[in-house]
Amino acid sequence: MDVINKFFKNEDGATAIEYALIAAGISIVIIAAVALVGGNISSTFSEIACAVSGGTWDGNACS
Repeated sequence: MDVINKFFKNEDGATAIEYALIAAGISIVIIAAVALVGGNISSTFSEIACAVSGGTWDGNACS
């Protein structure tokens, strides 16, 4: 009976689970930020490449 009581009173696993949940939450925020910023960065690099090549960027394509 003491073994069962010790098992239910042990909180070491709860701490590990809390840290795992925090890490998962942070990783979700990082993935969302990269997904949102990624498109803007791609567009900016396309505009810069167009300017370097001497073209005119109209928002969608280089001409």
